[in-house]
Amino acid sequence: MIIRRYQSEDEQGWLRCRVLSFLDTAYFDNVLQAKESYENPSIELVVLEDDMVVGLMDIEYEKEPNTVCARGNGRGGMIWHVATHPDYQRRGYGERLLKEAEKLARELEIDYLEAWTRDDQWVNLWYEKFGFEKFQTYLHVVAVGNDEVGKLVDQKKGYSTLQAFAHYNGTEVDEVKNSFTRVHECNGYAKTLRN
Repeated sequence: MIIRRYQSEDEQGWLRCRVLSFLDTAYFDNVLQAKESYENPSIELVVLEDDMVVGLMDIEYEKEPNTVCARGNGRGGMIWHVATHPDYQRRGYGERLLKEAEKLARELEIDYLEAWTRDDQWVNLWYEKFGFEKFQTYLHVVAVGNDEVGKLVDQKKGYSTLQAFAHYNGTEVDEVKNSFTRVHECNGYAKTLRN
């Protein structure tokens, strides 16, 4: 097992690892065809086993506070992607990635890490296990079909919206959960690295 910085030739392995690891999560339909690039500096790590990408972590970090992260206690780093290939899970790769990323973040004088995840209990417990504290929750609403989409989108002449995605920050949480087939809690976590 090797942890190293992401290199451009890792892209196909990175994509495969990410999509396979997300299949059994609330992000099952969040499929990328190309690896994202970031406006700000980033820490991008991969775990290799037999030259295959089996784990990954991407953190985009701020040059100036409050430009990437929502928490706002100094300069933050946003964990955009963390994944372990299903055949390699429960071997501690995620923990090792996080420790290496935290070490690099401290060297870069990043004050805290922030992450957002949906309501997969095991993912939320993973963040909590490694010292992240939940600071915010809102809803991701996926509306499918005319009845659900009509609750979110005014149909314009000539358009037929088949699916819609929305953030809900209001107080009628139960009503929203009962009105749509697919609603996820989206939880924001933060971990202080430097005081």
